[in-house]
Amino acid sequence: MDMEKVNSMDFGEFMDVFGNVIERCPLIAAAVWSKRPFSDLGDLEKHFFAFIDALPLSGQEGVLRCHPELAGRELQWGRLTAESQREQSAAGLQNLGAAERLRLSELTAQYRARFGFPFVLAVRLSDPAAAPRELARRLRCPPAQELRTALGEVKKICHLRLADLLGEQP
Repeated sequence: MDMEKVNSMDFGEFMDVFGNVIERCPLIAAAVWSKRPFSDLGDLEKHFFAFIDALPLSGQEGVLRCHPELAGRELQWGRLTAESQREQSAAGLQNLGAAERLRLSELTAQYRARFGFPFVLAVRLSDPAAAPRELARRLRCPPAQELRTALGEVKKICHLRLADLLGEQP
């Protein structure tokens, strides 16, 4: 899809295409639509990122809370968004053994208890073995640093999803 097509979309069409670029946060896409026209992927992405950056702390944490647990119940029960299903499946999280799934579950529970939001990782940029290592490392981070890291992962996911929709290399 080219940028001319994106810029010509009415609100409903834009929401259908870009409404889940930030996981379960269609309000962000709704706000970004009003920033048209976009010159390229980087310009479109900049508006998504600027919206997130302008949110108060509670809003940024809310964006993070919209993300599913990695290899969690939503994956097991088939309740992920189509985008998260593709990403987690492609990363091999659907095929974890019982011991690996239990270890990841324990770490994600510790993470959520410590930070108040789920662990977010752009799994398309890593392998299944990286998730527990990264989780263990990030559990030791100060909360403000971890918030920045988690939002950075949200932005990586957004970049990858936008690149996919626009048919560009991430």
